Amino acid sequence: MNHFELQSIIEQTLAEDMAYNDLTARATIGESQQGKANIVAKADGTLSGCNIAKQVFEVMDKSISQTWHKHDGDKVQAADIICELSGNMRMLLSAERTALNFMQHLSGIASATSLFVTALEGTDCDIVDTRKTTPGLRVLEKQAVLDGGGKNHRLNLASGMLIKENHILAAGSITDAITACQKLSPDTWIEVECETLDEVIEAVHACPDIILLDNMTPETVSQARELVPTSILLEASGNITLDNARAYAETGINRIAVGAITHSAPSLDLSMRVSQS
Repeated sequence: MNHFELQSIIEQTLAEDMAYNDLTARATIGESQQGKANIVAKADGTLSGCNIAKQVFEVMDKSISQTWHKHDGDKVQAADIICELSGNMRMLLSAERTALNFMQHLSGIASATSLFVTALEGTDCDIVDTRKTTPGLRVLEKQAVLDGGGKNHRLNLASGMLIKENHILAAGSITDAITACQKLSPDTWIEVECETLDEVIEAVHACPDIILLDNMTPETVSQARELVPTSILLEASGNITLDNARAYAETGINRIAVGAITHSAPSLDLSMRVSQS
């Protein structure tokens, strides 16, 4: 996402909140009243969205002074001061919710990702995201995964080919689907989803770049690992949680795809408290 796209999203979110017509702030705070504020962590986690929050305050009022003590990708503990702000009190309060919404949501994703990454420490297995993202926020959410130590899967439908059961049904077979994809775009990587070991064997013969093992137990994944040459990247997904992720990683697969890190991550609890200058 380039600067202008991000600027557009920030402007849209501020407009959605009617931040320039904050009736409560106008009623209770003098037009020129100055104030200070701290953004503080109320729980342990991993940060993301700090750069976006910084730009929210800049868009709201360029004269707001910002001192960031923590940054995207940093670990925080409850009570840590993330940022110190000072400037027009109305502007600070009117931008607060938009800035915190970005930070809390994206830090939640980074924190959830980090927990999975920590669970796999010592293995050669990576955590990757999926396209199960909030419409319009995919680039930001995938950056949050990177901030949490994970890696990105394909960004969109044009950045790679992922053959799933419906594509296989339409094409006629795994082999036919892989062949069709190779013919359409020889330079684009191809991944195929397999639900059984027989499908894995068929996929290996068709030679995709990646085989996705869908909803298999760690025991079955271990068997699949024996069938797949190391020249083909091996990925697992489906019903993989923090409790069992390491069992999958220890089978020797290359990566685990977890949709929950983007679509179900709880927001990281942050707050902003102001004081008068």
